[in-house]
Amino acid sequence: MPTDFENDFNTLVAKTAELITGDTSPEMIEKIKIWAFFNHVHKALPALASHWNQSHPEGKAEMRKIFEEIRALNQAKQAAKSDPAET
Repeated sequence: MPTDFENDFNTLVAKTAELITGDTSPEMIEKIKIWAFFNHVHKALPALASHWNQSHPEGKAEMRKIFEEIRALNQAKQAAKSDPAET
């Protein structure tokens, strides 16, 4: 059974997914978790991220797809937000 902390954390992740991509599907929430973790590792431990990228080229390609998907969804969300025709 999930604890209060787990529920609170999952709510935080879902809100993050909504704010960044506009999508709160379970698949997108998992992608946001992966994106956030790898983004942190890349910034805090760049040598580890580089080593992982070299050791796992298929994983690196999948990570790139996730980053590009999240970036594209965020850009589309920002464009829709700033488009006066949308209001």
